[in-house]
Amino acid sequence: MLQAKQIEKKYGALQVLKGVDLEIQKGEIVSIVGSSGAGKSTLLHILGTLDKPNKGKIILQNTRIDQLAGKSLARFRNKHIGFIFQFHHLLPEFTAIENVCIPGWIGGSKRAETVKKGMELLEQMGLQNRTEHKPGELSGGEQQRVAVARALINNPDIIMADEPTGNLDSINARELHKLFIDLCNTRNQTFLIVTHNEELAQMSNRVIHMKDGQIIS
Repeated sequence: MLQAKQIEKKYGALQVLKGVDLEIQKGEIVSIVGSSGAGKSTLLHILGTLDKPNKGKIILQNTRIDQLAGKSLARFRNKHIGFIFQFHHLLPEFTAIENVCIPGWIGGSKRAETVKKGMELLEQMGLQNRTEHKPGELSGGEQQRVAVARALINNPDIIMADEPTGNLDSINARELHKLFIDLCNTRNQTFLIVTHNEELAQMSNRVIHMKDGQIIS
């Protein structure tokens, strides 16, 4: 489903990625682990079209996404890729349901249908009583579950998560792990996760180890 071939990335004289090859199948949970500076987040951002490689190619669902740009890239990203970040990146002035629905509205989905789907997702996350709360009124675990629902709203082919448990306590982190597995089992949802959390990594279908800009195992 996702293929990356010979991905290289430089920032000035610093080469961060040194010819990375990676393939992910539909319905997998794949975790990338490694020390700080190994290139994990850079690789995730490039695969998620948030950054461009200097060399190499990336194919998602038979589309060369490294060749997309501008509005075409934005439309493809909105439809096919969901994101979860360590610090949630929820918009503070909007309610939980509004934050969840924004990617759907941006993608042109009908407002009422998107809200209905967003409410169903928040109920699945156990947040049916928090839909009208703004991020500042939610706990860290609740905010991250809103972020998961937002990532799911457009039925993406893959969800890319950058340290999704990095800002959570152990209990909420464990609940998020279980949620990812449940989504994989019930929706055949594919995940690519960058994490330092060994428990989350070991619950994945595959663990990829990176060091010095390369995959070592």
